[in-house]
Amino acid sequence: MAFRFRPVDTAFYDLFTDSANHLVTGTALLAEMMSDGADREDVARRMRDAEHAADETAHAIVKKVNSTFVTPFDREDIYSLASGLDDVMDMMDEVVDMILLYEVRSLPPALSNQVEVLQRCAELTAASMPRLQSMQSLEEYWIEINRLENTGDKNHRRILANLFSGEYKTIEVLKLKDIVESLEDAIDAFEKVANTVEQIAVKES
Repeated sequence: MAFRFRPVDTAFYDLFTDSANHLVTGTALLAEMMSDGADREDVARRMRDAEHAADETAHAIVKKVNSTFVTPFDREDIYSLASGLDDVMDMMDEVVDMILLYEVRSLPPALSNQVEVLQRCAELTAASMPRLQSMQSLEEYWIEINRLENTGDKNHRRILANLFSGEYKTIEVLKLKDIVESLEDAIDAFEKVANTVEQIAVKES
């Protein structure tokens, strides 16, 4: 049986944890953006700052890979995980930006359900990153993310049905549909991260 040497350096795990924690911040800002009376310009500014911080962490991971001789798991998987985490942040930043630029006055209350799904996904992802070091107790994470993604799909269909019910003006439907689709994309991106974690765990088991 071949044994693989795994470095004891925790730098990669710390960086992945930092990256996931940026997503927790991002979902909190997204929830704030959806709330009544929010200072949307201020929230959008803070989201841009959070997205910039997430980019810096993603770049730090890539730099670490390129300067490390022995990585804790396959380089391709490290790149994929770092990219996947960064993609989620980009999509949430996009949602906040659209709400501001489209000057949407009223958001359907059901969108809050999608934001709650995103917040739960972010919390679970942040909690799972430190466990990459031991590769233990990760299965519950990707199973729950998959369940949340299914919930997000159901919410998505109901929201779209409501948008096209005739209750909204055409221009509002077009604006809101973009926002709804981006929220769905962010949830899907969390599932992609979970799938990457599952692939890593299977390879390393």
